[in-house]
Amino acid sequence: MTVDADYDIEANGGDPRQSLGTAAARNLATTTKSAPQMQGISSRWLLRMLPWVNVAGGTYRVNRRLSYSVGKGRVSFAQTADTVQVVPPTLCELPLLRGFEDDEVLAAIAARFQQREFAAGEVITEAGQPMDQVHLVAHGKINKLGDGKYGDQTVVGVLAGGDHFGDEALVEEDARWPYNATASTSGTLMTLPRQAFQALVDQSPELLVQIAQFLASAQQSTNRHGEAAIELAAGHEGEIDLPGTFVDYELSPREYELSVAQTVLRVHSRVADLYNQPMNQIEHQLKLTIEALRERQEHELVNNPEFGLLHNADHEQRIHTHHGPPTPDDLDELLARRRDTSLFLAHPRTIAAFGRECNRLGLYPDTVQLQGSSVPAWRGVPVLPCNKIPIQDGHTSSIIAMRLGEDNQGVVGLHQTGLPDEFEPGLSVRFMGINEKAVISYLVSAYYSAAVLVPDALGVLENVEIARPRD
Repeated sequence: MTVDADYDIEANGGDPRQSLGTAAARNLATTTKSAPQMQGISSRWLLRMLPWVNVAGGTYRVNRRLSYSVGKGRVSFAQTADTVQVVPPTLCELPLLRGFEDDEVLAAIAARFQQREFAAGEVITEAGQPMDQVHLVAHGKINKLGDGKYGDQTVVGVLAGGDHFGDEALVEEDARWPYNATASTSGTLMTLPRQAFQALVDQSPELLVQIAQFLASAQQSTNRHGEAAIELAAGHEGEIDLPGTFVDYELSPREYELSVAQTVLRVHSRVADLYNQPMNQIEHQLKLTIEALRERQEHELVNNPEFGLLHNADHEQRIHTHHGPPTPDDLDELLARRRDTSLFLAHPRTIAAFGRECNRLGLYPDTVQLQGSSVPAWRGVPVLPCNKIPIQDGHTSSIIAMRLGEDNQGVVGLHQTGLPDEFEPGLSVRFMGINEKAVISYLVSAYYSAAVLVPDALGVLENVEIARPRD
């Protein structure tokens, strides 16, 4: 008796097998196979929702009205143990130092900042008191508190890491704090007294020129967005001299060049010749390669330092959560900063955190139908998942709000159609030949970018706490 027969007898409780086994029968059968599967494919709502503009010349220029608003970016810090230092070049984010290029002077200013620790609940500035220091928030969160109409205190703003306040103290000797600044968490401030800055001004002619330019631009007639004003007359009677005006443009508008994601797909000719039935090997290799390229494209549209949405949101359009987790109040404030918000983008864990806050408050967000799918919405604006939005330190993330479309002065995606060997819009697959090892090569390229037409088209809710609280 053979080994197989012995095995069959044992498997059948000691009785000899009376029919052909399934293991042997499979040798004569044809299997039913699935197409190759890939776990890394996401819904890619950003790519699906962006209105795509064809960029025939490879570069997209965004022309805007001339704006005099300067600075208002974020300052960076370097930390060694418990010691925090200001990174000198980032001081150019202060309006007064915008465009200043003397690295030695910037380093000297950075060296004069003094480190100060604060505790939760500590009052940092008081309304009405002299404004004689510039404060940079290195770590922690600070609430700006103002007096309401009926005497109660209201939160008029939230400051967090990289934000600055009190820079008016550098040029206005009689400036006074218009609000109370109270710490909502513990943290670290870097402060610069006005006297220390004035001592440097007296030694640096370049800094004096920079201050004069800043003051000149601040005196220009502007609208509330910082754009050069268009002079108009309204509500008058009789024959008056009407103002003359014109719309001034930026002299150096921003240009977006198309970025690229590429790879070389290689398939051995033996595989393509002998193993092409019932499924085309090159077709499925290409399909999964394109899926990976599209995933990378969406990642770049969110995170690329040059054109990514998280990096290109204007400072005035970045806000912080009031308490940590994303609440309906936070999303309402994000909505209030722009007209016609088209969508929210958030990491799936962030959406879950928002759902927990709604449950805690007894609220039930709506759902809307979008491209055949039912998605959650807030105030009628869809909240779409995007797993490309990063999670910092495992517990904080961001929520993006956008207005879309060229006609609506929103955010647009950029690509070029009509490429040689175009396989999909903005994506080409070019045959590169067969090498001496009989390997077939295809160059797969995706060209893309994104442009924000006006600053309020894009907003970000930052430092969103997504970790689940303890019960």
